[in-house]
Amino acid sequence: MPKIRRNNFPEHLLRHLLARMRQRQISHEQIVLLATWLGTEPEVPNGKWFKKFPGMTVCGEGELVKTFLEPDQAATGEAIN
Repeated sequence: MPKIRRNNFPEHLLRHLLARMRQRQISHEQIVLLATWLGTEPEVPNGKWFKKFPGMTVCGEGELVKTFLEPDQAATGEAIN
């Protein structure tokens, strides 16, 4: 299983994630939780996956984080604990 890519991130995807953070008003505290989780170098499935946090859901596919959802939005893929 791959680990989430944290270097050489595609620029268009980074711009998308930053826009979603602003649009969905993701708090600094949620970003700290995400950074802490990423620091554990979690393994994720090759396909679609998601990780729920108290104030957001992170969605990805393989080694890439693809978007951020609000807590009440439905995510698809394999749930990551």
